[in-house]
Amino acid sequence: MINLKIISKLLVWILILSIHPSMAEPTLDTVNPDHHTDEGFRNYPVVEEGSDLGIKFYWKRFISSFSHLDVPENHVLPEDKAIELYSELRDENTITWIGQSTLLIKINGVTILTDPYFSKLASPVIVGPERFVAPGISAEALPNIDIILISHNHYDHLDEDFVENLPNKSDVHVVVPLELRAFFSERGYSKIHELDWYESVTLSDIVFSALPSVHYSGRGVGDKNKALWCSWAISSPVGQYYFIGDSAYSPTLFNEIGERFVSFDLAMVTIGTYGNRKYGVNNHTTPEEAVVIGREINANALMGIHWGTIDLSDEDPWEPPKRFLDYATENGYSSEAVWLMKIGETRRLPQH
Repeated sequence: MINLKIISKLLVWILILSIHPSMAEPTLDTVNPDHHTDEGFRNYPVVEEGSDLGIKFYWKRFISSFSHLDVPENHVLPEDKAIELYSELRDENTITWIGQSTLLIKINGVTILTDPYFSKLASPVIVGPERFVAPGISAEALPNIDIILISHNHYDHLDEDFVENLPNKSDVHVVVPLELRAFFSERGYSKIHELDWYESVTLSDIVFSALPSVHYSGRGVGDKNKALWCSWAISSPVGQYYFIGDSAYSPTLFNEIGERFVSFDLAMVTIGTYGNRKYGVNNHTTPEEAVVIGREINANALMGIHWGTIDLSDEDPWEPPKRFLDYATENGYSSEAVWLMKIGETRRLPQH
C-alpha cells in the first residue's frame, strides 16, 4: 500500500532542492548597487558559495525526518517557567530566546520580535523539516509586539501562519529587507519599512540599520534571490546590538560593519547549520566563524542562535554550543560573555 506521508515528505525535499541557491552567476544590474542584479540580489563582496546540495543530502534529511531526537533536559525551559521569568523581568531591558533566530527583545518598553518562527514545520506544505522543540513561549502567550524585524524570507525565519494571525497587526511596525513589503501588506500590515543595505529607520528612539549578510532567499520555485537578505544593527539609548539573522562568513564585510558601528554590547550570531560544508555548500557560519565575526564587529558579548531547534544540517545538533564556547574563550571572551541560553530563557540586555 502506498504511504502518502512518505511520498509527501519526499516531494517536499524535492521542492527544497529546487529553491536552493545554484552556482549560476546572476546578471549584474549596472544602475543599482553591487548587490543588486537584473534578476534580484546577490552576495557582495562575492563569497564562494560552492555547489548545490546533492541528492545524498536530501535523502539523508528525508530519512532523518522520521527519527526522534533526544533533547537534553537543560536545553528548554518549560513554558510556564519561561513566562514566569519574563514576567519577573518585565520592567527591565531583556532578550528572550524563543528558538532558532526568533528573539523577543524589550528596550525601554518597546517589544521587538525577530525572525518569527512558531510553526512545527519549516515548509510551505503539510510535511517537511520539523522543529524538535516547541517555541520557548508560544505565539498565543506572547506580549503585545510593537516591532517585527526580518532578516530574510526562509521558512524558519518568516512564519506565514504567525504573520497572518498576529492579533494586533494594525499597530505593529514591520522592518524588512527589499522586496518583502508585499508579504506583509497582503496580510493586513500597513506600517512597513522596507530597507536596502545601509539604510536605516528610527522607531521609538531605536535605530534599525539594514546591513549585509552572506546568504540567499526563496520560499518556492522561481523566486530564488528575488528578495534581499540582511543582518541588523539595533541602536538604542541603552545599548547597541547586532542581529545576524543567518549568514556565512565574509573576510571583508564584518570588519566594515565594525568600523561603521565601533562596537556592540551584544551580538546574536549563527552557530548552527554548518554541517552542509561537507557537501560543498557555504551559507552559514561555523561556531568558530561566529566568534571571528564577533571580534570583527567589536562585540563585547556573543549569543549563539540558529541551533538546537530544527534539523537542517549534518552536524550533531548538540555540537555547536561546545565549539562556540571553547573557541570564544580561547580568543579572549570570558565565559560570562558567551551566551548559550535555554530556549525560553530571558536575560537582561547588556547596556552601555
